[in-house]
Amino acid sequence: MVNILYKSIQHKIDFKTKPLGALGKLEEIALQIALIQKTQNPKLINPHILVFAADHGIAESGVSAYPQDVTWQMVLNFLNGGAAINVFAKQNNISVKIIDAGVNKDFSGQENLINAKVGFGTKNFLTQAAMSALELQECKQKAAAIISKTIAETNCNVMGFGEMGIGNTSSASLIMHCITLIDLDLCIGKGTGINEEQLVNKKAILQKALNNNKIDFKNCDELLQTFGGFEIAMISYGMLAAAKNNCIILVDGFIATVAYLVAFENDNSIVANAIFSHQADEKGHALLLEYLKAKPLLNLNMRLGEGTGCAVAYPIIKAAVNFLNEMASFESANVTNKAE
Repeated sequence: MVNILYKSIQHKIDFKTKPLGALGKLEEIALQIALIQKTQNPKLINPHILVFAADHGIAESGVSAYPQDVTWQMVLNFLNGGAAINVFAKQNNISVKIIDAGVNKDFSGQENLINAKVGFGTKNFLTQAAMSALELQECKQKAAAIISKTIAETNCNVMGFGEMGIGNTSSASLIMHCITLIDLDLCIGKGTGINEEQLVNKKAILQKALNNNKIDFKNCDELLQTFGGFEIAMISYGMLAAAKNNCIILVDGFIATVAYLVAFENDNSIVANAIFSHQADEKGHALLLEYLKAKPLLNLNMRLGEGTGCAVAYPIIKAAVNFLNEMASFESANVTNKAE
């Protein structure tokens, strides 16, 4: 049945009024989305970008150029519509939801903020596990609930995942190293813009954290508990929930791709639903995309997070669906096809 559907969609793509394969990557995206939705006429309905925010205990060890307070300050900026993700999402008619997964701030009374707080930031994994098994379980449950509620209320079938959390490139680098076994130094980048001296310090801290925590690299839950962030865990399990609901999953930059990596380790069928929006300008991201055999749509030297790559790449995805649905075929346009 799947093979018949694949052939029918590919036939529709091939017989548009163009040379075979002339729309390149757009044809691949159109085929992927049609297969996700199991139809020759796919639709993009109420696209959303979910931005999960949380704080990290490791930030107190000096791994970031910015103080931890920037996390909650940026959450307020998102809610006020002043961040890059707000601008790009508005431009492309994408809804943005901001989720407090574990920011070190009481947001009581803040409208339009989804309260999924698991704690006021993770513990410092330099000295102890970032979160408990119960906290990780709470991340799973809350992520699944947010996905279900979003789909039920909006019928959304396109979900981009973004993040905000000072210190989260440190978490992501360690998780990436543990799963891929790529040298830790190659997984660590400048994050929010630390200088060379700070980068050397960051590498030393993360190496020490790795040495201090002897864990089973193949156990994703143990990895998240030890080195993860509440937002990374929620994104990972949110992606799995979105895939089970046949959503198109838009993967943002380095942090979101690490969250995807964990999701992929838990259920590799998620690859069918995932579109990688861009290659971020964070050292480990290119290596991670290569490891995943993922082909990002864009490379704009961005390294912001927030889901901005998803929003900027969305018009390309829209173009892929539009050509499949609206472009004439050789037969309907009475155009002579290439001789067989």
